[in-house]
Amino acid sequence: MLALMRLTLVLVGVGVCACAGTPPAPPLTPAPPPLQPVVEAVPEPTPPPPPKEVPPPRIALVLGGGGARGFAHVGVLRVLEREKIPLALVVGTSVGSLIGALYAAEPNTFELEWKAFRIEQGDLFDFSLFVAATGPVKGDAIRQFVAKNVKLQLIEQFPIPYIAIAADLNTGERVLFSSGSIVDAVRASVSIPGVFTPARIGARTLVDGGIVANLGIEVAREAGADIVIASNITQNVVDYGVSDLVSITLQSVNIMMGEMAKYQVKLADVVVTPAIGDVGTMDFTQKKRCMQAGIQAADAQMLALKQAIAKYYLDRGGVVPPGLLPPTSAVDLRLPPKG
Repeated sequence: MLALMRLTLVLVGVGVCACAGTPPAPPLTPAPPPLQPVVEAVPEPTPPPPPKEVPPPRIALVLGGGGARGFAHVGVLRVLEREKIPLALVVGTSVGSLIGALYAAEPNTFELEWKAFRIEQGDLFDFSLFVAATGPVKGDAIRQFVAKNVKLQLIEQFPIPYIAIAADLNTGERVLFSSGSIVDAVRASVSIPGVFTPARIGARTLVDGGIVANLGIEVAREAGADIVIASNITQNVVDYGVSDLVSITLQSVNIMMGEMAKYQVKLADVVVTPAIGDVGTMDFTQKKRCMQAGIQAADAQMLALKQAIAKYYLDRGGVVPPGLLPPTSAVDLRLPPKG
């Protein structure tokens, strides 16, 4: 027993000595947590504003003067009706005022073509020696034709708003007919100086509006048109049959209106130019050709017109109506082509 106790004490002493010679182990430090990647909060994208409700554009058709070449306007109107282009305004000068009145009072190109094919030279030009001092054409025939063939006699009753352009012979002022008698309006607007006896309307002496605005594009803009289509029938006018005072006067007026139109067309969004420059002012034998030329010229500009309509919506934050433009056409809506 004594020996066992001695052995125990020896072992304890050895352990104490061993412990005294070895420094104690430092306490364990917990490992730092692994670094986490810093993720910045990404704000949710702001949804685009909804498209605006944009009212349809007010589209105006401007019909210029040019005598018998005016039958081309009928072809232009046929294409616009076929393509369902809504017209908010028709502006006409000279023969354009006549064709425009026939359509604006009764928007139906079938009726328009039927009436246009019946127009003969004597329906518009009633020559008389008794009034030759102020113009050999009296103007009674055109009054009778309008009274008989234009469905409504007051402009304010027309389904499509309409403006005819004439000029004050004494002052040179532009005179606009947007209400009142359509007979008076057309009679004044077609009164080519030196050919027709000037029209006396109220206190004014009026002549053909072509001497101040053969293409009334500015008139359409002033009336609130957003998009203007111009039907120009005075480009490259050629007439080798000039042989008398009337034909000399007509050709002189045509040349003047053609030069004026070069600057006026720049104000239009779309210009339709039928290829009928060789048709004489009083040549009523080429009605069908003129109408067909109008159709072809309008067809050629239809994409340009639809581009202008699409641009109108996009510029105002709206949406282009579905089906307006061909889906495969690469179009530049910033600069719709003209002419």
